[in-house]
Amino acid sequence: MKPFTQHRGIVAALDRANIDTDSIIPKQYLKSVARTGFGPNLFDDWRYLSPGDPQSDHSKRPLNPDFVLNQARYQNASVLLTGANFGCGSSREHAVWAFLDAGFRAIVAPTFADIFDTNAAKCGLLTVCLPDEVVRAMMDEVSATEGAQLDIDLQEQTVRTDSGETHTFDIDPQRKRCLLEGLDDIALSLQHAELIRQFEAERRTRAPWLFDRFGTRS
Repeated sequence: MKPFTQHRGIVAALDRANIDTDSIIPKQYLKSVARTGFGPNLFDDWRYLSPGDPQSDHSKRPLNPDFVLNQARYQNASVLLTGANFGCGSSREHAVWAFLDAGFRAIVAPTFADIFDTNAAKCGLLTVCLPDEVVRAMMDEVSATEGAQLDIDLQEQTVRTDSGETHTFDIDPQRKRCLLEGLDDIALSLQHAELIRQFEAERRTRAPWLFDRFGTRS
């Protein structure tokens, strides 16, 4: 996955709490496990005025002009600022894939649902928890300033606004390391590839019948 070290990007404010994963990516898009192509369906039911499915030509679906991410000022947003308990509901990884495919690198909120938070870390999407009053002040600044951006430094664990306010955030050290180095679970395992090969060779010597019984692993 793509490492996350520092990022500066346009921030979009979605002032809602308890946004669930079904709202982030509706169920009809869950059949694919390709991890890509979900960007146009991020917040699908809110983004469009007509229902859609995986076979739809989304470029021809009418957009909801009242949905914040459809505003011209947020078309290149790469940071989402939103309310508490973000990502609640089902455990679909597609919700994270949709954010990444739409160009988002980070989400800032007071709290996140645990499963969404874990999925985000495993896919390279940074989740930042800041106090509710800080998030509220940031939303006010973003709403008042077109093109507002945030600077996020994962190494220093800081978020800085255009007005110069700097806030620190906590993150699990192992999660931080994985994001900084771009390591998903498979990449973590492959760091021990030589030890795994040694174990497999030793296991083959000690218990050859496990490999030779049906002639499929000999």
